[in-house]
Amino acid sequence: MSASPPSIPRFHLAMPVDDLDAARRFYGDLIGCAQGRSSDTWIDWNLHGHQFVTHLAPAPSKRVHNPVDGHDVPVPHFGLILSIPEFHKLADRFREADTEFVIEPYLRFEGLPGEQWTMFLLDPAGNALEFKAFADDSQVFAV
Repeated sequence: MSASPPSIPRFHLAMPVDDLDAARRFYGDLIGCAQGRSSDTWIDWNLHGHQFVTHLAPAPSKRVHNPVDGHDVPVPHFGLILSIPEFHKLADRFREADTEFVIEPYLRFEGLPGEQWTMFLLDPAGNALEFKAFADDSQVFAV
């Protein structure tokens, strides 16, 4: 039996981590991603229906920041667009776990096109993540 294709294409993303056990705790326990296949050097995660893979790669990557809305946004970064209640629930989980934010949760572009809740943090390997939420989904690509 095969599953019907999703209405929106799912992404596949592989990111380097320097500790798979720390990745299990962060992505599995803290964020709540279901773990899929794994080996001694990688783990597949179900990140809200997307295939996210953490690969063991002990060498650090170069970090860059770009100014956006008065903040230094880390590049590269990845993340999810959540509903507003999911966004705040996840932000609360990060706070309860004493997660250090690169950019604390806040309402970006308030009153402007693209208004969104956003937060940035690093995973245990230093990969930058952004989680965001829009009150109006039509604003995701607003200009």
